[in-house]
Amino acid sequence: MSTTTLAWPWRNRAGRFSALRACVLAAALSPGLVLLALLAAGELGAEPWKAATREAGTHAMRLLLVSLAVTPLRYLADWPKVVTLRRMLGLVALGYALLHLALYAGHMAWNLADVASEIVLRFYLTLGFGVLLGLVVLGWTSTDGWQRRLGRRWKRLHRGVYVLAALGIFHAFLQAKSRAESAVVLAGVFLWLMGWRLLPGWARAHGLALAGLAVVAALAAAGLEWGWYAATTNLPAARILAANLDPTAGLRPAQGVLAAGLAVAALTAARRRIV
Repeated sequence: MSTTTLAWPWRNRAGRFSALRACVLAAALSPGLVLLALLAAGELGAEPWKAATREAGTHAMRLLLVSLAVTPLRYLADWPKVVTLRRMLGLVALGYALLHLALYAGHMAWNLADVASEIVLRFYLTLGFGVLLGLVVLGWTSTDGWQRRLGRRWKRLHRGVYVLAALGIFHAFLQAKSRAESAVVLAGVFLWLMGWRLLPGWARAHGLALAGLAVVAALAAAGLEWGWYAATTNLPAARILAANLDPTAGLRPAQGVLAAGLAVAALTAARRRIV
């Protein structure tokens, strides 16, 4: 195993302290530390372990999507150095996923037999556990040594992160049931990230193309939200869909996806004019 594999995460490949890596690591870990502090203080409601479990899972998916956003950021900001953060972000996402499982065990009063039984019997837990195992495999093989050992197979293996992200978002939908706003946002961001990868090279940093992608991702998110509520709940799915198209109805998840996507398009266009 190479010495770079064992280096502290706030050090670069040369072994020197990196302010960028340290700041990103602190930002990634701080929500988890706050969550554990709130749990210890008993400030997470009537079912604190359940609430903490849900939040840890959400943080895991957010960090996983942030790791997938590294490649677009490299192109849009012309910032090659950001690629060095991808492994660290992916491993922090894995850490949150493991915390998600540990907190669920705490919710089950640390009865591991009951935890295993629930994972086997409940589909959404089986799915989530499968995603966790997949992330463990990717995390374990993320080192330089494994990359050399697997050769071309390493890249094929790690492309599985896209499938794991999609399944993790589906797990979030199943867990959320009738309160799927957070899952819809995750889905919209994921669709934007996947759509960006499908764009031709010339369009990946083109303001108008990115604005169009933002609209497509937002409409897809709105459609997913409508489909989810129509298929799994008795909520008025048509009215929820209409609210996504009404700016006076309050901020809906799809509108948030649209706003974020348009902001990326505007910043990219502005940067190209300045440069």
